[in-house]
Amino acid sequence: MRIVIVGAGFTGVQLAKLLIAEKNQVAIIDNNENIIRHASNQLDCTVLCADGNNLDTLEDVGIAKADALVCVTSSDEVNMITCSLVDAVYPDVLKIARVRNYAYYVNTASAVKKHSINFSGKRRPLYGINYMIHPDVEAAEAIVQAVENGAVGSILTFDNSNYVLARFTVAEKSALDGIALKDIRSKTDFKFLVTYVEKKGETSLPSGGSIITSENTLGVLLDKNDVSAMLDLCGSEQKDIRKIVLIGAGRIGNIIAEKLIKPEKKGFGRLFQLSSRRSQDFVIVDTDDILTKEASEKFPEARVLRADASDESFLREEGIVDFDLAICATHNHEMNMVLAAYLESLGVKQSISLVSSAVFGQIATKLGVDVSVPLRDAVVDSIMSHLRGKAVKEIHTITNGDFEVVECEISEKSKILGKTLKEISNPGSFLVLMNRKGDTDTYQIVDGNTKICAYDHVVLITEAENSKKILSYFSGSSE
Repeated sequence: MRIVIVGAGFTGVQLAKLLIAEKNQVAIIDNNENIIRHASNQLDCTVLCADGNNLDTLEDVGIAKADALVCVTSSDEVNMITCSLVDAVYPDVLKIARVRNYAYYVNTASAVKKHSINFSGKRRPLYGINYMIHPDVEAAEAIVQAVENGAVGSILTFDNSNYVLARFTVAEKSALDGIALKDIRSKTDFKFLVTYVEKKGETSLPSGGSIITSENTLGVLLDKNDVSAMLDLCGSEQKDIRKIVLIGAGRIGNIIAEKLIKPEKKGFGRLFQLSSRRSQDFVIVDTDDILTKEASEKFPEARVLRADASDESFLREEGIVDFDLAICATHNHEMNMVLAAYLESLGVKQSISLVSSAVFGQIATKLGVDVSVPLRDAVVDSIMSHLRGKAVKEIHTITNGDFEVVECEISEKSKILGKTLKEISNPGSFLVLMNRKGDTDTYQIVDGNTKICAYDHVVLITEAENSKKILSYFSGSSE
Protein backbone atom coordinates (compact mmCIF):
# COMPACT_ATOMS: atom_id res chain seq x y z
CA MET A 1 0.00 0.00 0.00
CA ARG A 2 0.94 3.65 -0.46
CA ILE A 3 0.05 5.81 2.54
CA VAL A 4 0.49 9.55 3.07
CA ILE A 5 0.60 10.68 6.70
CA VAL A 6 0.07 14.34 7.59
CA GLY A 7 1.45 15.01 11.07
CA ALA A 8 4.81 13.69 12.34
CA GLY A 9 4.14 13.72 16.07
CA PHE A 10 4.20 10.59 18.22
CA THR A 11 1.15 9.00 16.60
CA GLY A 12 2.29 9.78 13.05
CA VAL A 13 5.76 8.38 13.65
CA GLN A 14 4.51 5.23 15.43
CA LEU A 15 2.05 4.62 12.62
CA ALA A 16 4.76 5.14 10.00
CA LYS A 17 7.08 2.68 11.77
CA LEU A 18 4.43 -0.05 11.70
CA LEU A 19 3.58 0.58 8.06
CA ILE A 20 7.23 0.68 6.98
CA ALA A 21 7.90 -2.59 8.82
CA GLU A 22 5.17 -4.13 6.68
CA LYS A 23 6.94 -2.94 3.50
CA ASN A 24 4.36 -0.26 2.68
CA GLN A 25 5.37 2.91 0.83
CA VAL A 26 5.01 5.76 3.30
CA ALA A 27 5.36 9.53 3.01
CA ILE A 28 5.04 11.76 6.08
CA ILE A 29 4.54 15.54 6.13
CA ASP A 30 4.79 18.16 8.87
CA ASN A 31 5.44 21.90 8.79
CA ASN A 32 7.51 21.92 12.00
CA GLU A 33 11.23 21.70 11.21
CA ASN A 34 12.23 20.25 14.59
CA ILE A 35 9.54 17.57 14.46
CA ILE A 36 10.45 16.64 10.89
CA ARG A 37 14.14 16.45 11.77
CA HIS A 38 13.33 14.08 14.62
CA ALA A 39 11.08 11.97 12.35
CA SER A 40 13.67 11.75 9.58
CA ASN A 41 16.16 10.27 12.05
CA GLN A 42 13.73 7.47 12.89
CA LEU A 43 12.01 6.66 9.61
CA ASP A 44 13.19 5.13 6.35
CA CYS A 45 10.63 6.81 4.11
CA THR A 46 9.82 10.09 2.38
CA VAL A 47 9.85 12.88 4.99
CA LEU A 48 8.85 16.39 3.96
CA CYS A 49 8.74 19.68 5.86
CA ALA A 50 5.73 21.49 4.38
CA ASP A 51 2.06 22.28 4.93
CA GLY A 52 0.13 19.04 4.63
CA ASN A 53 -3.12 20.80 3.75
CA ASN A 54 -1.66 22.02 0.47
CA LEU A 55 -2.76 19.98 -2.56
CA ASP A 56 0.46 20.67 -4.47
CA THR A 57 2.48 19.34 -1.53
CA LEU A 58 0.31 16.24 -1.30
CA GLU A 59 0.67 15.61 -5.02
CA ASP A 60 4.45 15.97 -4.72
CA VAL A 61 4.51 13.02 -2.30
CA GLY A 62 2.20 10.91 -4.48
CA ILE A 63 -1.35 11.37 -3.17
CA ALA A 64 -2.66 10.70 -6.71
CA LYS A 65 -1.44 7.10 -6.49
CA ALA A 66 -1.91 6.64 -2.74
CA ASP A 67 -4.25 4.11 -1.19
CA ALA A 68 -4.81 6.07 2.00
CA LEU A 69 -4.38 9.46 3.65
CA VAL A 70 -4.03 9.66 7.44
CA CYS A 71 -4.22 13.10 9.09
CA VAL A 72 -2.94 13.22 12.68
CA THR A 73 -1.72 16.80 13.14
CA SER A 74 -2.40 18.68 16.38
CA SER A 75 -5.16 20.66 14.63
CA ASP A 76 -8.56 19.04 14.12
CA GLU A 77 -9.43 21.65 11.52
CA VAL A 78 -6.29 20.93 9.47
CA ASN A 79 -7.00 17.21 9.61
CA MET A 80 -10.59 17.62 8.48
CA ILE A 81 -9.87 20.22 5.79
CA THR A 82 -7.04 18.13 4.36
CA CYS A 83 -9.34 15.09 4.04
CA SER A 84 -12.03 17.21 2.44
CA LEU A 85 -9.53 18.70 -0.02
CA VAL A 86 -8.21 15.30 -1.07
CA ASP A 87 -11.72 13.84 -1.30
CA ALA A 88 -12.72 16.55 -3.78
CA VAL A 89 -9.90 15.63 -6.18
CA TYR A 90 -9.03 12.03 -5.32
CA PRO A 91 -12.25 10.45 -3.97
CA ASP A 92 -10.93 6.88 -4.17
CA VAL A 93 -8.23 7.53 -1.56
CA LEU A 94 -9.20 6.20 1.90
CA LYS A 95 -9.17 9.14 4.32
CA ILE A 96 -8.71 8.88 8.10
CA ALA A 97 -8.64 11.86 10.46
CA ARG A 98 -7.85 12.07 14.15
CA VAL A 99 -10.22 14.54 15.77
CA ARG A 100 -9.84 15.62 19.41
CA ASN A 101 -12.79 18.02 19.54
CA TYR A 102 -15.57 15.89 21.01
CA ALA A 103 -18.26 18.16 19.54
CA TYR A 104 -16.96 17.53 16.01
CA TYR A 105 -16.90 13.79 16.63
CA VAL A 106 -20.36 13.55 18.22
CA ASN A 107 -22.04 15.91 15.76
CA THR A 108 -20.55 14.10 12.78
CA ALA A 109 -21.62 10.69 14.08
CA SER A 110 -25.09 12.05 14.81
CA ALA A 111 -25.45 13.57 11.33
CA VAL A 112 -24.33 10.37 9.60
CA LYS A 113 -26.73 8.29 11.70
CA LYS A 114 -29.64 10.68 11.11
CA HIS A 115 -29.06 10.83 7.36
CA SER A 116 -27.65 7.33 6.87
CA ILE A 117 -29.50 6.87 3.59
CA ASN A 118 -27.91 10.00 2.14
CA PHE A 119 -24.42 8.81 3.09
CA SER A 120 -24.83 5.34 1.61
CA GLY A 121 -24.16 4.17 -1.91
CA LYS A 122 -22.21 6.57 -4.11
CA ARG A 123 -22.54 9.65 -1.93
CA ARG A 124 -19.33 11.04 -0.46
CA PRO A 125 -18.64 10.67 3.28
CA LEU A 126 -19.24 13.70 5.49
CA TYR A 127 -16.27 16.12 5.30
CA GLY A 128 -14.68 13.60 2.94
CA ILE A 129 -13.57 11.54 5.95
CA ASN A 130 -14.06 7.78 5.74
CA TYR A 131 -13.08 7.18 9.37
CA MET A 132 -12.92 9.73 12.18
CA ILE A 133 -10.81 8.64 15.17
CA HIS A 134 -11.29 10.26 18.59
CA PRO A 135 -8.52 9.41 21.11
CA ASP A 136 -10.64 10.00 24.19
CA VAL A 137 -13.43 7.75 22.94
CA GLU A 138 -10.96 4.94 22.14
CA ALA A 139 -9.34 5.22 25.59
CA ALA A 140 -12.64 5.46 27.48
CA GLU A 141 -13.99 2.38 25.68
CA ALA A 142 -10.88 0.42 26.71
CA ILE A 143 -11.24 1.49 30.35
CA VAL A 144 -14.94 0.57 30.43
CA GLN A 145 -14.14 -2.84 28.97
CA ALA A 146 -11.57 -3.38 31.72
CA VAL A 147 -14.13 -2.50 34.40
CA GLU A 148 -16.78 -4.75 32.87
CA ASN A 149 -14.31 -7.64 32.95
CA GLY A 150 -13.26 -7.22 36.55
CA ALA A 151 -10.12 -5.07 36.14
CA VAL A 152 -8.00 -8.20 36.43
CA GLY A 153 -5.45 -6.96 33.90
CA SER A 154 -5.24 -6.08 30.24
CA ILE A 155 -8.30 -7.57 28.52
CA LEU A 156 -9.34 -7.68 24.88
CA THR A 157 -12.98 -8.31 24.04
CA PHE A 158 -14.51 -9.47 20.77
CA ASP A 159 -17.82 -8.30 19.33
CA ASN A 160 -20.75 -10.70 19.79
CA SER A 161 -18.58 -13.06 21.81
CA ASN A 162 -18.28 -14.13 25.46
CA TYR A 163 -14.60 -14.83 24.92
CA VAL A 164 -11.91 -12.44 26.16
CA LEU A 165 -8.12 -12.41 25.89
CA ALA A 166 -6.80 -11.66 29.37
CA ARG A 167 -3.36 -11.42 31.00
CA PHE A 168 -2.70 -13.44 34.15
CA THR A 169 0.45 -13.46 36.28
CA VAL A 170 1.36 -16.85 37.75
CA ALA A 171 2.01 -16.73 41.50
CA GLU A 172 4.61 -18.82 43.29
CA LYS A 173 3.35 -22.23 44.44
CA SER A 174 0.12 -21.82 42.50
CA ALA A 175 -1.44 -24.71 40.54
CA LEU A 176 0.36 -23.59 37.36
CA ASP A 177 3.79 -22.93 38.84
CA GLY A 178 6.25 -25.41 37.25
CA ILE A 179 3.75 -27.16 34.99
CA ALA A 180 4.23 -27.85 31.26
CA LEU A 181 1.71 -26.19 28.99
CA LYS A 182 0.63 -29.56 27.54
CA ASP A 183 -0.38 -30.68 31.05
CA ILE A 184 -2.24 -27.55 32.04
CA ARG A 185 -5.68 -28.90 31.10
CA SER A 186 -5.39 -31.58 33.76
CA LYS A 187 -5.83 -28.81 36.30
CA THR A 188 -9.27 -27.70 35.17
CA ASP A 189 -12.29 -28.67 33.07
CA PHE A 190 -13.19 -25.34 31.46
CA LYS A 191 -12.10 -24.51 27.92
CA PHE A 192 -9.28 -22.03 27.32
CA LEU A 193 -6.24 -21.40 25.14
CA VAL A 194 -2.86 -19.98 26.24
CA THR A 195 -1.97 -17.56 23.44
CA TYR A 196 1.37 -16.12 24.56
CA VAL A 197 3.85 -16.30 27.41
CA GLU A 198 5.88 -13.42 28.84
CA LYS A 199 9.13 -14.35 30.59
CA LYS A 200 11.58 -11.74 31.87
CA GLY A 201 10.31 -9.13 29.43
CA GLU A 202 10.38 -11.47 26.42
CA THR A 203 7.14 -12.59 24.75
CA SER A 204 6.73 -15.76 22.69
CA LEU A 205 4.02 -17.93 21.22
CA PRO A 206 3.74 -21.08 23.35
CA SER A 207 4.32 -24.73 22.52
CA GLY A 208 3.20 -27.81 24.39
CA GLY A 209 6.61 -28.18 26.01
CA SER A 210 6.68 -24.65 27.43
CA ILE A 211 7.17 -24.70 31.21
CA ILE A 212 5.15 -22.17 33.18
CA THR A 213 6.86 -20.72 36.25
CA SER A 214 6.01 -18.10 38.83
CA GLU A 215 6.14 -14.48 37.68
CA ASN A 216 5.40 -15.58 34.09
CA THR A 217 2.53 -13.69 32.52
CA LEU A 218 0.11 -15.66 30.36
CA GLY A 219 -2.21 -14.36 27.66
CA VAL A 220 -5.25 -16.62 27.94
CA LEU A 221 -8.31 -16.81 25.69
CA LEU A 222 -11.32 -17.95 27.67
CA ASP A 223 -14.98 -17.34 28.39
CA LYS A 224 -15.33 -14.20 30.54
CA ASN A 225 -17.34 -16.26 33.04
CA ASP A 226 -14.24 -18.41 33.63
CA VAL A 227 -11.89 -15.51 34.49
CA SER A 228 -12.34 -16.13 38.21
CA ALA A 229 -11.46 -19.82 37.82
CA MET A 230 -8.30 -18.96 35.85
CA LEU A 231 -7.28 -16.47 38.53
CA ASP A 232 -7.61 -19.27 41.08
CA LEU A 233 -5.28 -21.46 39.01
CA CYS A 234 -2.77 -18.62 38.84
CA GLY A 235 -2.89 -18.13 42.62
CA SER A 236 -5.05 -15.03 42.71
CA GLU A 237 -8.74 -14.19 42.95
CA GLN A 238 -11.34 -12.00 41.27
CA LYS A 239 -12.71 -9.33 43.54
CA ASP A 240 -16.20 -7.87 43.45
CA ILE A 241 -16.30 -4.32 42.12
CA ARG A 242 -19.04 -2.39 43.89
CA LYS A 243 -17.36 0.84 44.97
CA ILE A 244 -15.61 2.87 42.27
CA VAL A 245 -13.78 6.16 42.49
CA LEU A 246 -13.12 7.97 39.23
CA ILE A 247 -10.30 10.50 39.38
CA GLY A 248 -10.76 13.06 36.61
CA ALA A 249 -13.97 14.77 35.51
CA GLY A 250 -12.67 15.83 32.10
CA ARG A 251 -13.84 14.50 28.75
CA ILE A 252 -12.52 10.96 29.21
CA GLY A 253 -13.87 10.81 32.74
CA ASN A 254 -17.27 11.95 31.49
CA ILE A 255 -17.37 9.28 28.79
CA ILE A 256 -16.39 6.61 31.32
CA ALA A 257 -18.99 7.73 33.86
CA GLU A 258 -21.68 7.95 31.21
CA LYS A 259 -21.09 4.37 30.11
CA LEU A 260 -20.82 2.96 33.63
CA ILE A 261 -23.70 4.62 35.47
CA LYS A 262 -26.36 5.40 32.88
CA PRO A 263 -29.48 3.18 33.33
CA GLU A 264 -29.03 1.28 30.07
CA LYS A 265 -25.58 0.18 31.21
CA LYS A 266 -26.58 -1.16 34.64
CA GLY A 267 -25.64 -4.61 35.76
CA PHE A 268 -22.30 -6.24 35.09
CA GLY A 269 -23.04 -9.54 36.82
CA ARG A 270 -20.82 -9.86 39.87
CA LEU A 271 -19.04 -6.68 38.86
CA PHE A 272 -20.17 -3.11 39.45
CA GLN A 273 -23.88 -2.46 39.90
CA LEU A 274 -25.36 0.98 40.55
CA SER A 275 -28.88 1.71 41.76
CA SER A 276 -30.68 4.58 43.45
CA ARG A 277 -30.22 2.83 46.78
CA ARG A 278 -26.45 2.66 46.28
CA SER A 279 -25.83 6.21 45.11
CA GLN A 280 -22.65 6.46 47.19
CA ASP A 281 -20.90 3.63 45.32
CA PHE A 282 -19.65 5.79 42.45
CA VAL A 283 -17.52 8.81 43.39
CA ILE A 284 -16.02 11.33 40.95
CA VAL A 285 -13.10 13.46 42.14
CA ASP A 286 -11.47 16.45 40.46
CA THR A 287 -9.73 19.64 41.56
CA ASP A 288 -11.47 21.79 38.95
CA ASP A 289 -14.54 23.62 40.28
CA ILE A 290 -16.22 23.99 36.86
CA LEU A 291 -15.71 20.34 35.90
CA THR A 292 -17.06 19.05 39.21
CA LYS A 293 -20.14 21.28 38.98
CA GLU A 294 -20.85 20.02 35.47
CA ALA A 295 -20.32 16.40 36.53
CA SER A 296 -22.62 16.86 39.53
CA GLU A 297 -25.42 18.09 37.28
CA LYS A 298 -24.82 15.42 34.64
CA PHE A 299 -24.48 12.47 37.03
CA PRO A 300 -26.90 12.93 39.95
CA GLU A 301 -26.51 9.21 40.74
CA ALA A 302 -22.86 9.74 41.67
CA ARG A 303 -21.16 11.61 44.50
CA VAL A 304 -18.99 14.34 42.96
CA LEU A 305 -16.23 15.91 45.07
CA ARG A 306 -13.89 18.81 44.37
CA ALA A 307 -10.68 17.76 46.07
CA ASP A 308 -7.08 16.69 45.63
CA ALA A 309 -7.10 12.91 45.20
CA SER A 310 -3.54 12.70 46.53
CA ASP A 311 -4.61 14.14 49.92
CA GLU A 312 -4.55 11.17 52.29
CA SER A 313 -6.69 12.87 54.92
CA PHE A 314 -9.39 13.52 52.31
CA LEU A 315 -9.23 9.94 51.04
CA ARG A 316 -9.61 8.51 54.53
CA GLU A 317 -12.34 10.93 55.56
CA GLU A 318 -14.44 10.03 52.51
CA GLY A 319 -13.76 6.31 52.91
CA ILE A 320 -12.15 6.04 49.48
CA VAL A 321 -9.26 3.97 50.84
CA ASP A 322 -11.75 1.11 51.24
CA PHE A 323 -13.05 1.26 47.67
CA ASP A 324 -12.85 -1.69 45.29
CA LEU A 325 -11.54 0.18 42.25
CA ALA A 326 -9.84 3.47 41.42
CA ILE A 327 -9.88 4.72 37.82
CA CYS A 328 -7.28 7.44 37.25
CA ALA A 329 -8.19 9.24 34.03
CA THR A 330 -6.91 12.80 34.32
CA HIS A 331 -5.08 14.62 31.51
CA ASN A 332 -1.81 14.18 33.47
CA HIS A 333 -0.85 10.64 32.49
CA GLU A 334 2.25 10.43 34.69
CA MET A 335 0.19 11.52 37.68
CA ASN A 336 -2.38 8.83 36.86
CA MET A 337 0.25 6.11 37.27
CA VAL A 338 1.59 7.45 40.55
CA LEU A 339 -1.87 8.14 41.95
CA ALA A 340 -3.17 4.66 41.05
CA ALA A 341 -0.22 3.01 42.80
CA TYR A 342 -0.62 5.38 45.79
CA LEU A 343 -4.31 4.61 46.18
CA GLU A 344 -3.60 0.87 46.17
CA SER A 345 -0.94 1.37 48.83
CA LEU A 346 -3.59 3.03 51.02
CA GLY A 347 -6.03 0.14 50.64
CA VAL A 348 -7.95 0.52 47.37
CA LYS A 349 -8.18 -3.03 46.05
CA GLN A 350 -7.63 -2.48 42.30
CA SER A 351 -6.64 0.32 39.95
CA ILE A 352 -6.85 1.37 36.32
CA SER A 353 -4.60 4.11 34.94
CA LEU A 354 -4.77 6.04 31.69
CA VAL A 355 -1.20 6.38 30.34
CA SER A 356 0.28 7.95 27.24
CA SER A 357 1.86 4.89 25.62
CA ALA A 358 2.62 1.18 26.05
CA VAL A 359 6.08 1.99 27.42
CA PHE A 360 4.50 3.89 30.30
CA GLY A 361 2.03 1.05 30.61
CA GLN A 362 4.91 -1.27 31.48
CA ILE A 363 6.13 1.21 34.07
CA ALA A 364 2.63 1.39 35.54
CA THR A 365 2.53 -2.40 35.85
CA LYS A 366 5.84 -2.39 37.73
CA LEU A 367 4.40 0.23 40.08
CA GLY A 368 1.59 -2.18 40.91
CA VAL A 369 -1.20 -0.77 38.74
CA ASP A 370 -3.60 -3.56 37.71
CA VAL A 371 -4.64 -2.20 34.30
CA SER A 372 -2.99 0.49 32.18
CA VAL A 373 -4.68 1.90 29.09
CA PRO A 374 -2.24 3.54 26.62
CA LEU A 375 -4.04 6.43 24.89
CA ARG A 376 -1.76 6.79 21.87
CA ASP A 377 -1.55 3.07 21.18
CA ALA A 378 -5.35 2.80 21.19
CA VAL A 379 -5.43 5.42 18.42
CA VAL A 380 -2.73 3.68 16.37
CA ASP A 381 -4.54 0.33 16.71
CA SER A 382 -7.76 1.88 15.48
CA ILE A 383 -6.09 3.49 12.47
CA MET A 384 -4.22 0.29 11.57
CA SER A 385 -7.48 -1.68 11.64
CA HIS A 386 -8.89 0.61 8.95
CA LEU A 387 -5.72 0.50 6.83
CA ARG A 388 -5.50 -3.27 6.56
CA GLY A 389 -8.36 -3.51 4.08
CA LYS A 390 -11.90 -4.84 4.19
CA ALA A 391 -10.81 -8.36 5.10
CA VAL A 392 -9.31 -7.15 8.39
CA LYS A 393 -11.98 -6.40 10.96
CA GLU A 394 -9.94 -5.44 13.99
CA ILE A 395 -6.33 -5.16 15.21
CA HIS A 396 -4.92 -4.91 18.73
CA THR A 397 -1.24 -4.58 19.54
CA ILE A 398 -0.16 -6.29 22.77
CA THR A 399 3.00 -6.76 24.84
CA ASN A 400 4.49 -3.37 23.98
CA GLY A 401 3.64 -3.69 20.30
CA ASP A 402 5.63 -6.88 19.63
CA PHE A 403 2.54 -8.95 18.80
CA GLU A 404 -0.81 -8.27 17.19
CA VAL A 405 -4.17 -9.93 17.70
CA VAL A 406 -6.09 -9.69 14.43
CA GLU A 407 -9.52 -10.67 13.21
CA CYS A 408 -9.80 -11.25 9.46
CA GLU A 409 -12.32 -12.66 7.01
CA ILE A 410 -11.32 -15.60 4.83
CA SER A 411 -11.93 -14.92 1.14
CA GLU A 412 -12.58 -17.40 -1.65
CA LYS A 413 -9.01 -16.81 -2.84
CA SER A 414 -7.37 -17.91 0.40
CA LYS A 415 -4.76 -20.65 0.16
CA ILE A 416 -6.00 -22.31 3.34
CA LEU A 417 -9.57 -23.08 2.21
CA GLY A 418 -10.66 -26.57 3.20
CA LYS A 419 -7.54 -27.19 5.27
CA THR A 420 -7.42 -27.99 8.97
CA LEU A 421 -5.32 -25.89 11.32
CA LYS A 422 -2.91 -28.73 11.98
CA GLU A 423 -2.25 -28.85 8.22
CA ILE A 424 -1.24 -25.18 8.09
CA SER A 425 0.43 -25.06 11.50
CA ASN A 426 3.65 -23.03 11.67
CA PRO A 427 4.81 -23.01 15.32
CA GLY A 428 6.29 -19.70 16.44
CA SER A 429 4.89 -17.81 13.44
CA PHE A 430 1.20 -17.54 14.26
CA LEU A 431 -1.46 -19.09 16.44
CA VAL A 432 -5.14 -19.23 15.50
CA LEU A 433 -7.34 -18.53 18.53
CA MET A 434 -10.97 -18.51 17.41
CA ASN A 435 -13.13 -19.05 14.39
CA ARG A 436 -16.62 -17.85 13.46
CA LYS A 437 -18.43 -19.46 10.58
CA GLY A 438 -19.72 -17.03 7.98
CA ASP A 439 -23.38 -17.90 8.54
CA THR A 440 -23.26 -17.65 12.37
CA ASP A 441 -22.59 -15.07 15.07
CA THR A 442 -20.84 -17.46 17.43
CA TYR A 443 -17.07 -17.71 17.96
CA GLN A 444 -15.47 -20.98 18.94
CA ILE A 445 -12.03 -21.73 20.34
CA VAL A 446 -10.27 -23.81 17.70
CA ASP A 447 -8.23 -27.00 17.77
CA GLY A 448 -6.04 -28.77 15.26
CA ASN A 449 -9.03 -30.33 13.51
CA THR A 450 -10.83 -27.05 12.84
CA LYS A 451 -11.36 -26.64 9.08
CA ILE A 452 -11.24 -23.18 7.49
CA CYS A 453 -13.91 -22.21 4.95
CA ALA A 454 -14.64 -19.15 2.83
CA TYR A 455 -16.20 -16.20 4.72
CA ASP A 456 -15.13 -17.56 8.11
CA HIS A 457 -13.86 -14.95 10.56
CA VAL A 458 -10.56 -16.01 12.10
CA VAL A 459 -8.90 -14.43 15.15
CA LEU A 460 -5.15 -15.04 15.31
CA ILE A 461 -2.02 -13.79 17.04
CA THR A 462 1.28 -13.14 15.27
CA GLU A 463 4.43 -11.07 15.59
CA ALA A 464 3.72 -7.51 14.47
CA GLU A 465 6.52 -7.53 11.90
CA ASN A 466 5.04 -10.60 10.19
CA SER A 467 1.42 -9.53 10.52
CA LYS A 468 0.89 -8.30 6.97
CA LYS A 469 2.39 -11.46 5.45
CA ILE A 470 0.32 -13.75 7.67
CA LEU A 471 -2.87 -11.82 6.98
CA SER A 472 -2.29 -12.06 3.23
CA TYR A 473 -1.85 -15.79 3.61
CA PHE A 474 -5.11 -16.17 5.54
CA SER A 475 -7.33 -13.62 3.83
CA GLY A 476 -6.18 -14.39 0.29
CA SER A 477 -5.26 -10.76 -0.53
CA SER A 478 -2.57 -10.09 -3.10
CA GLU A 479 -0.57 -7.70 -0.88
